[in-house]
Amino acid sequence: MFVDHIKIHAAAGKGGRGCVAFRREKFVPRGGPSGGDGGRGGDIILVADPNVDNLVDFYYQPNLRAKAGEPGAGKNCYGRAAENQIYKVPVGTIIYRLPFESADAEPAPRDTSAYVDLSTLTDDEAAKLEGKKHKPKVDLNELELVADLTEPGQEFILCKGGDGGKGNVHFKSSRNRVPTQYTDGEEGEEGEFYVELRKIADAGLVGYPNAGKSTLLSRISNAHPRIAPYPFTTLTPHIGVVELGEFERVTVADIPGLIEGAHSNVGLGHDFLRHIVRCKLLIFVLDMAGSEGREPLEDLQKLRKELDLYDPLLSERPWIVVANKMDLPEAEEKLKHFRTRYKKLEIFPIGSDSDKGIKPLIKRLGELVLNPA
Repeated sequence: MFVDHIKIHAAAGKGGRGCVAFRREKFVPRGGPSGGDGGRGGDIILVADPNVDNLVDFYYQPNLRAKAGEPGAGKNCYGRAAENQIYKVPVGTIIYRLPFESADAEPAPRDTSAYVDLSTLTDDEAAKLEGKKHKPKVDLNELELVADLTEPGQEFILCKGGDGGKGNVHFKSSRNRVPTQYTDGEEGEEGEFYVELRKIADAGLVGYPNAGKSTLLSRISNAHPRIAPYPFTTLTPHIGVVELGEFERVTVADIPGLIEGAHSNVGLGHDFLRHIVRCKLLIFVLDMAGSEGREPLEDLQKLRKELDLYDPLLSERPWIVVANKMDLPEAEEKLKHFRTRYKKLEIFPIGSDSDKGIKPLIKRLGELVLNPA
């Protein structure tokens, strides 16, 4: 199971209660107050771990809890502090805070056009939707961003544990020689959070389903994504490491195929698009032979439009085109027509079953990522 976004509830530990005690020893019948402080509650800590690749652990354990501190004891003994609870998350995890009044809400699509229009449905379909108790939606753009874990080993205290309570030794005075006052431990921080994973890669492969992205990734890196001759073979992002030599390397993300309307979350568009937000370079993989009944020119225009509608900053990123399936009929003719439309665009023709054109692509990939103009 691959999980890249989920809602969690976190509660740090409460501080231990302060103690009311008095020193009572032989020949010291009135030794004064000796109640110790309570221990501190445990923190909830998130750590970015490069060995973790998704958020599936939180799917089975969405409620994060830390233990409370132990109460204080006599003879000025402090209670033991609770251990911090550390949870590992993938590098590239973003944490948003959900408002308490919307604690039961589900994240909403970025674009309001993704909502279902009941007028477009049949009476039976509309009745079924209205009959269900849908949770209220929350716009991610309006949530508070609390952390962005982009470096391996980076830590973030999601919820701090409460301080321990004060024992009665703190309340003694010249007028109050036998204090019985104490304080309870402070409550730990608590909240609802929306956790989202955005894969970190130097370059991202973008294209329609069955355009050959997974095959390309398997040739330029040691990654082994699933490859099959039907659309949507890839349902989760894959990261491949491309070795450039001289101890240099770049990472490339294979994004599941996009379809028209992906910016409105059609076909799980947001689940795929979020993973290319961090890419420095976009590689558009096109079926130049049109084997799926589409035209490469139209494919590129629609893909560029979807990225721009999802995030206008994506259209400003450097990009190149990989003309795939050049060993199929009509590919050469379509490529000539494509070049007349994009005369200054960098295009790298490659075949479906050969390594022709792979080395120039890898070389240029390293130049664009490691030595950007």
